[in-house]
Amino acid sequence: MSDLNLLVVVASTRPGRIGLPVSQWFVEAAKEHGGFQVTVADLAEENLPFLDEPHHPRLRNYLHDHTKRWSEKVAAADAIVFVIPEYNYALGASLKNALDYLHHEWNYKPASVVSYGGVAAGTRSAMALHDVAYALKLFMVPEAVNIPFVRNFLGDDGQIHPNDVMTAAAKGMLDELQKVAPVLKPLRQR
Repeated sequence: MSDLNLLVVVASTRPGRIGLPVSQWFVEAAKEHGGFQVTVADLAEENLPFLDEPHHPRLRNYLHDHTKRWSEKVAAADAIVFVIPEYNYALGASLKNALDYLHHEWNYKPASVVSYGGVAAGTRSAMALHDVAYALKLFMVPEAVNIPFVRNFLGDDGQIHPNDVMTAAAKGMLDELQKVAPVLKPLRQR
């Protein structure tokens, strides 16, 4: 088994969200890929209040236990995949808040997205993430999974049933993250 750690961040916290079955499908695909040990951070369970740390995240002077737990989880990752919906052409508040809590923990890690939505497949949200990632030195790889009309893939069993395009995109993204993660790892050890 690989010694690389992949953190899958489930960004939607809305009750009844389709993001949970989307993330469950992707987590299984990542485990089958075999290139990573997979950890999930569901922002609905992380319970991060709106940024409540009095010190700037660059200082790593965290006072709250929820921030310390979040810091440890993100710091342990070698690569990150964000499972994101699109809200009004942008990121949801829960993901932006989770990103803003930390700084150094995101640095020099490859990342990508599984975005979902209607006709735009969440791609505008994915593009909005690029600006934030740039400031955090989080390296977004171009390979991604974008799922248009996501409800068409939700079965009566509550599971996502991917098509060949989604499956191939997930493999391509995971292959690229697996290539880039070891290259960036030495930069984090300085």
